Amino acid sequence: MPKAIIIGAGVAGIATAMRLAIKGYEVEVFEANAYPGGKLSEFKQDGFRFDAGPSLLTMPQFIDELFSLAGKDPKDYFQYQQLPVICKYFYPDKTQITAWADKDKFIEELSKATFEPKENLVRGIENSAKIYRATHEVFLESSLHQFKTFFSKKGFKALFRLSQIDSKRTMHRANESFFRSKKLVQFFDRYATYNGSDPYRAPATLSVIPHLEQQYGAWFPAGGMYAIVKSLVKLAKELGVNFNFNNPVNSIILENKKAVGIKASNGIHKADIIVSNSDVWCTYKRLLANHPELHPDKLLTQARSSSALIFYWGIKKQFEQLDLHNIFFSKDYKAEFDAIWQQQTIGPDPTVYLNISSKLEPGDAPEGCENWFVMINVPANNGQDWDKLIKEAKQNILNKLSGILREDIAALIASETILDPRSIESKTSSYQGSIYGTSSNDRFAAFLRHANKSSKINNLYFCGGSVHPGGGIPLCLLSAKIVSELTPNA
Repeated sequence: MPKAIIIGAGVAGIATAMRLAIKGYEVEVFEANAYPGGKLSEFKQDGFRFDAGPSLLTMPQFIDELFSLAGKDPKDYFQYQQLPVICKYFYPDKTQITAWADKDKFIEELSKATFEPKENLVRGIENSAKIYRATHEVFLESSLHQFKTFFSKKGFKALFRLSQIDSKRTMHRANESFFRSKKLVQFFDRYATYNGSDPYRAPATLSVIPHLEQQYGAWFPAGGMYAIVKSLVKLAKELGVNFNFNNPVNSIILENKKAVGIKASNGIHKADIIVSNSDVWCTYKRLLANHPELHPDKLLTQARSSSALIFYWGIKKQFEQLDLHNIFFSKDYKAEFDAIWQQQTIGPDPTVYLNISSKLEPGDAPEGCENWFVMINVPANNGQDWDKLIKEAKQNILNKLSGILREDIAALIASETILDPRSIESKTSSYQGSIYGTSSNDRFAAFLRHANKSSKINNLYFCGGSVHPGGGIPLCLLSAKIVSELTPNA
C-alpha cells in the first residue's frame, strides 16, 4: 500500500487525506497545533464559544461529497440548515438592506432600498452567473497546469467562453456599469474581500463570488462552523487516516528532486507522496529552505492578500435588531482599501463585519448574552505597530457600532480575545498573516496561483487556500479534489 503524508490539518489537508485514503493510500497527517482545522478553529472563554475562522458556509455539497465518496450518509456526521437571510447591511444614512436567500425577494429588497431598476439588478446578477458557467469546470474544479485540462471537451468549451469572464476591467468598474446606486456598487464591491482582494484593482472575474452565495445559499452547521472539522476528522479516522498533532514538520526530504519524506519533531517519516497544506510561501522558505534553486521566486514575491483584525467579544445583552450576519459599511469604501493596500494601515472608519452564532446556537453564549465575532479588513503584516493600530481600530469600531445601535458597546463587553495578522501567522503559518495567500489584485493573478502539483519536485503536491483554485472552504475542498485526481492510483 503506497503511503501519503499530509503536512497540515486544515480543511483542505483533511479532505485530501480522506480522498487519498479512499483511493487506497495509507495516510498520515502532521499538524503543528494541538487541534485540526487550521484557520477554521474554535475556542471557549468565560462561558462563550467562538468559531475563530470562517463564519459563513456556502456550497455544502462539496462537504457532502466527501461522505458520499466514502459510502456514508452525510447526515449521520454533519447537519446544517439554510439561512433565509444571508446578511443584513447597515449604511451610515440609516438605509438597511436584507440579503434574502430567495432571489426574487433579494431583487425586490435591493430595488426598494436603493431605487435601482430591477432590470439592472437582473442584468448584474446574470452576469455573475455567466462568469460562473464559463469558469467553474476548468478554472475552479480542474488543474490549470495540465495540458489535458484544455484539450478536453470542457476545456475547449471554457476557452470558447473566455471573453465572458470579464477580466479586462476591474470589479468596481463592472459594478459601476451595472448599477446606478452607489450603495449597490459598494454592496457588490465588497465581495472582493471574500478572497482578500481590492475591488478597485481585482478583475471583474471575481464578480462570480456573489453568484456562489446567492445560487447555493448560505448555511449554518449544527454546532457551529467548527462542526465541519469535527465531522471530517471523524470520518477520516474511520477511513484509517492517522493524525499526528503537536508534531510540526521541519523539512521535506528530497532525493534527486523527488520528495521522499519529511523530518518532523518526532523523527523522519518516509512516504511515496507528500502533500503540503501549509502556506505555499512557508512550504518553500521553511520546509524546502535548503533547496532555493527549486523555489518559484516570482510567485513567492507576489503581493499578499489582505489579513484581518478580529475581536471576539462576549456581550452582556441580546440585540433583537441584529440577525446572524451583519455588515456595517464605512462612509468611504475606497478610502478603506487605499489605507490597506497603499498606506499599509487601517482607515479611521472601517467596514465592520459582525457575526453572532449564538443567534442559532444559544449554547454559544450564557443566557441573556451574545458572542460577537467582529472583524475588519487589514493589511498583511509588514512590521506595522499593531499594538497602536489595534488600540485605534478598537475605539473606531466601538464608536461605529455604538452609534448605529445607540448603545455603549464597550460597557457590555464581558469577554475579549483579539486575533491580528501576527497571531494569524503564528497560529496558521500563513505568511504575513495573509488569509488567502497571494492577492488577486491583477488581471491574471486569480488564474496564476501556485499549481497543485510541483513542476520541479516529483511527488510533491499542494492543497489549501494559498494555491489553486483559492481560499475559502469551497475552494479549499476543490483543491483537495484536484490533488486526488493528480496523484497516482494506489
